[in-house]
Amino acid sequence: MSEVFLYDAVRTPFGRYGGALAGTRPDDLAALVVRTVVGRNPDLDPARVDEIVLGNANGAGEDNRNVARMAGLLAGLPVSVPATTVNRLCGSSLDAVIAGSRRLALGEGDVVVAGGVESMSRAPWVLPKPATPFPAGNAELVSTALGWRLVNPAMPGAWTVSLGEATEQLAEREKVGRADQDAFALRSHQAATAAWERGFYDDHIVAVPGAELTRDESIRPGAGLAKLAALPPVFRAGGAVTAGNSSPLSDGASAVLLGSPNAARLLGREPLARVAGWGAAANEPQFFGFAPVEAANRALERAGISWSEVAAVELNEAFAAQALACVRAWGIDPVIVNRNGGALAIGHPLGASGTRILGALARTLAETGGRWGVAAICIGVGQGLAVVLENVGTGNGGA
Repeated sequence: MSEVFLYDAVRTPFGRYGGALAGTRPDDLAALVVRTVVGRNPDLDPARVDEIVLGNANGAGEDNRNVARMAGLLAGLPVSVPATTVNRLCGSSLDAVIAGSRRLALGEGDVVVAGGVESMSRAPWVLPKPATPFPAGNAELVSTALGWRLVNPAMPGAWTVSLGEATEQLAEREKVGRADQDAFALRSHQAATAAWERGFYDDHIVAVPGAELTRDESIRPGAGLAKLAALPPVFRAGGAVTAGNSSPLSDGASAVLLGSPNAARLLGREPLARVAGWGAAANEPQFFGFAPVEAANRALERAGISWSEVAAVELNEAFAAQALACVRAWGIDPVIVNRNGGALAIGHPLGASGTRILGALARTLAETGGRWGVAAICIGVGQGLAVVLENVGTGNGGA
């Protein structure tokens, strides 16, 4: 089995629902990050890319027909470069990394582009076909932007509650109160603001042509606890989950360049990190937010390390309550989690979030000199994924 390395990572700024990126097609967003992550490694012959693997959660609109293949063609890569799209909802792009890593580990190539894309603004309404010809009544359009739709009646009702109501249930079970949720959300905005100000994201971001967006659109530098506390609950009367402590609907794309040890020669650069292990887990659908706990534990076991050795964690913040529940279950210091902001501030374009957090993790390890890091993400319908990275830079005790 060959070792697998992460050599580079890029992403677009993440736009608000209906915001600066709403006018850009998802396949164009995907093509942009694919073109960029290949093009900014000029020693790489694009024909040497062995596979493009992109994640996408919806795939019902302009991102249909295998958006990874569309992105490769639109990016100008040779038509000989194959591509596939994977869908594990919010974990899709992290799943793309795992799929690409397996290929490289088996020796089936040297270079894989992995990533993901989502335009929640442009997610279409769908119209189910009628069960019988020539129905006399009206038909209802269904939004594909987020959550359950066209639910099979055989599915238990307890599993198909809204994501917000599910988070309310998890918060109750894990005793995560409103004040803690709001404080966690505020920290996310503060950390993201500080990261942008000090230039952490400067080498990570590619601007979207035609969109006047230079930073993540949902970050609120002026956020305060009083403002967050004043927001009403959204999903349950008397509940704790608000628009302020939930991730916003978003648009964006991200990509990473994965490779074998031989890829260093092809790229003319050294890797940022080694992909040391990964894990998947599943539990009851309504407690989807807790599934990263076991996924990360499995990934660490496969990497051969323990939580005491982890220096940085990137946990996708779908909701503050679920993120806090995971952090507490792992028993880790919250200081090492999302040092440069999380999805509550940055945004959560479903298919793009996995490689967003993985790229941020690799760069955080490089910046801090920490050796081991974990990227973890919760997934609707009760799943979680995690990937362990080892910093391979100098002076960190790594490889």
